[in-house]
Amino acid sequence: MVKALADRLAEAFAEELHVRVRRDLWGYSSEEDLPASDLHKLRYEGIRPAAGYPSQPDHSEKITMWKLADIQEKTGISLTESLAMSPAASVSGLYFSNPKSTYFAVGKITKEQVEDYALRKQMEVCEVERWLGPILGYDTD
Repeated sequence: MVKALADRLAEAFAEELHVRVRRDLWGYSSEEDLPASDLHKLRYEGIRPAAGYPSQPDHSEKITMWKLADIQEKTGISLTESLAMSPAASVSGLYFSNPKSTYFAVGKITKEQVEDYALRKQMEVCEVERWLGPILGYDTD
């Protein structure tokens, strides 16, 4: 029960932080006063996608975020071998402020797309296939 509560509190804080960023730092939503029901329905400007979710299915991008922001050193939040965050009651994501930003889902991808992505990420194709397994539009056998 404590773990479930900690997870919910981490998500709630991420939402609160996003509200503060929209109001105080970005400035274009300074008058925003949305009820919780509208926040849950994403009726605000900007988005907060996170690695592993439909619009950013590649968990390996967390490695880049951790390096760029020195996250482990600054927060103590580490990544496991499978790139889960530890402690488990942690959240990460990106903030995009453009009012036209929208959430989307990456559909099934082709072998050609995986090969191109692997080249750009300087990773082996089999490693990219491992991380993107759920969205591969082909069999790897």
